[in-house]
Amino acid sequence: MKMTKIFKEFFNSEKTGGIILVFVTILSLVIANSSWQESYIHFWHIDLGGHSIVHWINDGLMAIFFLLIGLELKREIYKGELSNFKKASLPIFGAMGGMFIPAGIFLLLNFGTDTQAGAGIPMATDIAFAIGILSLLGSRVPASLKVFLTALAVIDDLGAILVIAIFYTTSLSFLNLFIALGIFGLLLVLKRMKIQSLIPYLIGGVVMWYFMLNSGVHATITGVLLAFTIPLGMGKEKSPSDKLEHTLHKPVAYFILPLFAIANTSIAIGGDWLAGLEQSSSLGIILGLIIGKPLGVFIFSFIGVALGLSSLPKKLNWKNIIGVGFLAGIGFTMSIFITLLAFDSADVIDNSKIAILIASLFAGIIGFLFLKMTLRPQVNHD
Repeated sequence: MKMTKIFKEFFNSEKTGGIILVFVTILSLVIANSSWQESYIHFWHIDLGGHSIVHWINDGLMAIFFLLIGLELKREIYKGELSNFKKASLPIFGAMGGMFIPAGIFLLLNFGTDTQAGAGIPMATDIAFAIGILSLLGSRVPASLKVFLTALAVIDDLGAILVIAIFYTTSLSFLNLFIALGIFGLLLVLKRMKIQSLIPYLIGGVVMWYFMLNSGVHATITGVLLAFTIPLGMGKEKSPSDKLEHTLHKPVAYFILPLFAIANTSIAIGGDWLAGLEQSSSLGIILGLIIGKPLGVFIFSFIGVALGLSSLPKKLNWKNIIGVGFLAGIGFTMSIFITLLAFDSADVIDNSKIAILIASLFAGIIGFLFLKMTLRPQVNHD
């Protein structure tokens, strides 16, 4: 199975990005629990233009991350691994299980409580971290497994985006929302007119982001909407969508995601952090990511194949799917992102972040070791 050049580029950028994320996360946690703790944590909450630095990162820069996710998803739908149902169905089934089962486990422990809004936290997969861990296995990894994990993670992120849009919108300003959607419609008209310059789309995207930010719907949704307005050529020549995706890979992997990780892991770990892990919300996150993810990915993928709707790619077996399921339990970026939307309490947020970090660490280690034992070295993995 051959991988396209743009997919290789994406995979390689995410691989390096995953390693950088590990480094900056450890660094941030060390500084946040050092003698610089107070000034370091305070820095991220300095007010700039009515919003804190961390707020600008989470609502502004992360919209660019979601733009890249949207561009990748669109490419896969129109001319990639999701371009027909037979090819797309296995990661779709796997992603559905990887969302529903973890959310179900969380709700079993939190339904009817103040923390039930956190059900979306264990649903997400961190693409950069998951691919970064998978890449450590080198030539053992067949191309079909790389594609399966990437498609699974992208679909997971789409699910998380829908969850954010539907369940984490608290109050709506319909005027601002209608203006934002009106700009979206105008950009679709430009696409229909085959306007190839990126400039009007990017300017329109910034204006749409401003009105979406003030509408009550999370502003990062703008990134995904904008992605689907940018023309995607079906020929050999690079389209505006391809060019933008190529341009965004490195800034997102090497700057935006690391900055998000640094800003959101500035957590002062108190002496009672173990007690925080005993809270129902923390347990729901840990069990959802470590147990719910691999269980959901495996069960739903198996059902898809058993019903004849999907097929297991050559060179893969069910042990490989379970191993990828564990890697999908690395929630990190998206899980932390949803945590910030789901909870208001600073204590619950910090305890949830610690639970996400611990669960992601264990899921990554288990997934790596599981795949190392079940994958054979590939002579030609391209």
